Amino acid sequence: MEYVTLNNGVKMPKLGYGVYQTPPEETERCVLEALATGYRSIDTAQAYRNEAGVGSAIVQSGLPREELFITTKIWISNAGYERGRVSIEESLQKLQTDYIDLLLIHQPFGDYYGSYRAMEEAYKAGKVRAVGVSNFYPDRYLDMFHFAEIKPAVNQVETHVFQQQKTAKRYMQKNGTQIMSWGPFAEGRNDFFNNPVLKEIGVRHGRTVAQVALRFLLQSDVVVIPKSVHKERMQENFNVFDFMLTDSELAAIAALDTGKSLFFSHYDPDTVEWFMSLV
Repeated sequence: MEYVTLNNGVKMPKLGYGVYQTPPEETERCVLEALATGYRSIDTAQAYRNEAGVGSAIVQSGLPREELFITTKIWISNAGYERGRVSIEESLQKLQTDYIDLLLIHQPFGDYYGSYRAMEEAYKAGKVRAVGVSNFYPDRYLDMFHFAEIKPAVNQVETHVFQQQKTAKRYMQKNGTQIMSWGPFAEGRNDFFNNPVLKEIGVRHGRTVAQVALRFLLQSDVVVIPKSVHKERMQENFNVFDFMLTDSELAAIAALDTGKSLFFSHYDPDTVEWFMSLV
């Protein structure tokens, strides 16, 4: 496993296992299989409604807690200082742990400044090892960075070969915030798994398109959390540390970047209205 060192000295695996859209009733099994495969970083969120399954898997695995890196996120409905504080305690209980390794604000809506104050308080109390944000575009990220007492250690954003977040990444690197990818396979959009560039490079290395895509992000210093409910895919996604892409291959994949989301834009009023409908 390769690691990154966050801005407060905490070490985080560069490859983790995500449970977005994993049904609550399947989460325990999936996380146990991921841990058996070798994953030690698990990414969940209050909005996924499967923190309890992650917690059960953590306990049943029998692995020492210090070997694991658990990430969760405060949802919009829990935004604000008071609700944020309560939600952190609820997440700790569901995850059956005394501390969360990385706690993020899930979306930049509602009183996320209040949420961040609650996170800073939990950090100082030892209930959280690192704090950060998710889905914060450069403008909101920079606002949070400059006014936060404890600087965001991570910003988890949509990042894949078609949306490489080059501008956002530049500002994060400048300020010591680690970029973390959600949707490293773009959920298969834009005919992801049949992309000729990724397929050709995969054939050259005897690898799948998924492995090439993950390797590109890892070599670009992006933390990744691929998700699958199938053990063989978990294993495939995990086996990406024994080959390297060449400079020319990296350049070919970098050229696939469109600089645009394949999912949504926070700058679109209809998108914001949709998020508000979920609260």
